[in-house]
Amino acid sequence: MSKTCQNHDHHHDDDHHPPHGDSPPHDHVHDDHHHGHHGGHSHLSLALSARHFKVLQWVFGLTFLYLIVEVVGGIASGSLALLADGFHMFADSAAIGLSLFAAWLSHRPAPAHRTFGYQRVEILTAFVNALLLVAMGLFILWESYDRFQQPEPIKANLMMVVAFGGLIVNIISAKLLHADHQHNLNIKGAYLHVLGDLLGSIGAVLAGALIWAFGWSWADPVISCGIALLIIFSAYGLLRDSVNVLLEGCPSHIDIAEIEAEILGFEGVSAIHNLHVWNINMQQALLTAHIEVKPEAYSGETLNRVQHALKEKFGLTHVTLQLEVA
Repeated sequence: MSKTCQNHDHHHDDDHHPPHGDSPPHDHVHDDHHHGHHGGHSHLSLALSARHFKVLQWVFGLTFLYLIVEVVGGIASGSLALLADGFHMFADSAAIGLSLFAAWLSHRPAPAHRTFGYQRVEILTAFVNALLLVAMGLFILWESYDRFQQPEPIKANLMMVVAFGGLIVNIISAKLLHADHQHNLNIKGAYLHVLGDLLGSIGAVLAGALIWAFGWSWADPVISCGIALLIIFSAYGLLRDSVNVLLEGCPSHIDIAEIEAEILGFEGVSAIHNLHVWNINMQQALLTAHIEVKPEAYSGETLNRVQHALKEKFGLTHVTLQLEVA
């Protein structure tokens, strides 16, 4: 069965006729710790504790400041690998900054006409950031090709010093994030970004060492290509996920067929249709559906059981269900 999030009609039997005069109940069930009904509420899909927020601020500050050093050092030394590593650190700081921005934005009161608050701002920022990173990666690949054709002199000593400093900064950042990276998804994402940048810093140090020891100027564009591919690879994932959210596609971790089977497995449920699952931001999924039930199952108890199962098995805490008598 193909995974889609719209217009599903599944039945246990063929004939379903709502009785005249019955007004099908509608119930909006959700977790009050995460959602409210009206404007003025706030959303925090993945809550950051005060300590987590402070750790991310430190890592963001270190990464952002040193990416400036690497870009300046890359220009001064003539090293494309160092410049590429600076761009990679920009990718990391942008991702961490996005997490901080989303956490801050989630606490802002939303006006009455924005019933979901400002959560899509996070997605728009991620989309623009991904496009910028792809452009950076392509620029580095083009410059690498040009360096193969026309090698430029590189100050290997300066290159190694700056690259080694970047390596130290990434080690410190990884150390700060390591303690909590298995307990918070935002911290884990930042940790993986920093580990990726560690590879870029090691590559820049290695390129400088090869140029200094053997005069192998080709090492600079070769390693630059590797770092550029890392940037494009990370940007692709961000671009894919942000476009999927903007198009209100089904979250990648949710299987619609499993949800349908779960709901149809309840006693008294005859069919399910108008099933939609989509994301508001990168983490928070929403579900709406019409459920046809036999007259004896036409009750709030059925709604509660289905909602509880969707929360426990699929992590769906914002669910809108409507019962219809079959």
